[in-house]
Amino acid sequence: MSALGNVDNQIMWNRLIAVVEEQATTLIRTAFSTSVREAGDLSAGVYDRRGRMMAQAVTGTPGHVNAMAESVSHFMEEIGLQNMFEGDVYITNDPWKGTGHLHDFTVVTPSFRAGVLVGFFASTAHVVDVGGRGFGPDANEVYEEGILLPIMKFAERGEVSQPLIKIVRNNVREADQVVGDIYSLAACNEAGDNRLQDMMDEFRLDDLEELSDFIMNTSRDATHARIAALKDGTYHNDMTADGYDAPVVMKVALTIRGADLVADFEGTSGVSKFGVNVPAVYTRAYACYGLKCAIAPEVPNNAGSLEPFRIVAPVGSILNAPRPSAVSVRHVTGQMLPDVVLGALHKCMGGVVPAEGSSSLWNVQIAARPVDPMSGLPRSEVLMFNSGGTGGRPTLDGLNATAFPSGVSTMSVEATEQVGPITVWRKELRSGSGGAGRHRGGLGQVIEIAPNEGYEFFFNAMFDRIDHAPRGREGGEAGAAGSVALDDGTRLAGKGRQHVPKDRRLVLKLPGGGGYGDPADRSQELIDADIEGEYVTR
Repeated sequence: MSALGNVDNQIMWNRLIAVVEEQATTLIRTAFSTSVREAGDLSAGVYDRRGRMMAQAVTGTPGHVNAMAESVSHFMEEIGLQNMFEGDVYITNDPWKGTGHLHDFTVVTPSFRAGVLVGFFASTAHVVDVGGRGFGPDANEVYEEGILLPIMKFAERGEVSQPLIKIVRNNVREADQVVGDIYSLAACNEAGDNRLQDMMDEFRLDDLEELSDFIMNTSRDATHARIAALKDGTYHNDMTADGYDAPVVMKVALTIRGADLVADFEGTSGVSKFGVNVPAVYTRAYACYGLKCAIAPEVPNNAGSLEPFRIVAPVGSILNAPRPSAVSVRHVTGQMLPDVVLGALHKCMGGVVPAEGSSSLWNVQIAARPVDPMSGLPRSEVLMFNSGGTGGRPTLDGLNATAFPSGVSTMSVEATEQVGPITVWRKELRSGSGGAGRHRGGLGQVIEIAPNEGYEFFFNAMFDRIDHAPRGREGGEAGAAGSVALDDGTRLAGKGRQHVPKDRRLVLKLPGGGGYGDPADRSQELIDADIEGEYVTR
């Protein structure tokens, strides 16, 4: 019989979620990069002493949170519990032991109580630069993509490793931002630990083991029950994405047997020569997220609720790329995975799954450079997150310019322009881009960016859904495909490093979501509202 009882455990579980929300809020308030403080491209979580994720902050992305759920065990194995001390902070950006690419730094801090290890806090953030080629898909190996920090100590017993700081500073273009974000990650873990100690004082806890077992067992059982309620069978789906030099085909066989579920990506395209490959940890993160959204959305996210979803991808496929594959823009491929698995799940549980959306973020990494190198004007790196439309839903229209499945916020124009010498001349909804249906797909955006006086810029394109638009569902039409061009009409590629001269503007047209249901069934009231709002033309 539990010494605490279910009511006590539930209260503490809710408190724990509040603890990690404060952890994430601390990171947002102290971060240097706009991707963290403006877009929320981060994650935060608390773990028991066995490395199981007990709670995650709602703020953050599935690719970070669900991948980070596996990370702490790697830290425990590499460093060893016997080498962990109070005041330690650990770090890595290893794509295969962190969250999938070098631009994400994962920081882990052990939590001690009365000298005894009781758990861990972990956090992840996308930093603006890690050296190498910069954030983009052009590399052929991970070695070209930037500096890789293996799992190591950022601080030992409270003393920060100054040699590590010097190494990072001398290998990145925006040293202050990157180093500042690393300190922010450490600070947010410390804030989480402070709140955890207060909670343990209040509830007179010496450790977290009983609470953790309650969280894991309750979440696991609830998720298994949701899976068991589905019809047994194997359901297939496939999707073609643009890829870099060749289209990428993703195939899934979703098998449900009782309370067990397996998503097998056998038949998916092989590893690419370019940086659109996905480490297995990121594949599991987004495939699990898509399935959980539809099957067990009300169950809090933790190691217990993720355990019932078994994700399998063949080694050597683009969804299980081995070292030293280039993986810098793994999100472009990986963020398609919820649509892939949801398409299979739709055949099992109709009336729940939306049509396909833009899915992948349309991130723009801009390297602003003076036209005259001797002018004395500074060089700048600018990262801007943008989102297309989501797919129409069984009972509602899709969402306009909304980041699903990543969940990040779009950076404001004002914040972006403060970071570097660029001007965003236009940022507006893209009329007519949502696929027609009983419920219309969400609209994409039109974004127009130019270098300021005395500057030109190079940008790393990492866009998809240009050659393969988001598909509708149940008779709904496809959303509009995306496009990349200069303002004079010159078409540009959807991926790779490209140039915008001093007197030109970059024009991005982001995809709209697919429609859901027969367009003939759309109500006249909704059609009139679309015309009045200029979502469609008459």
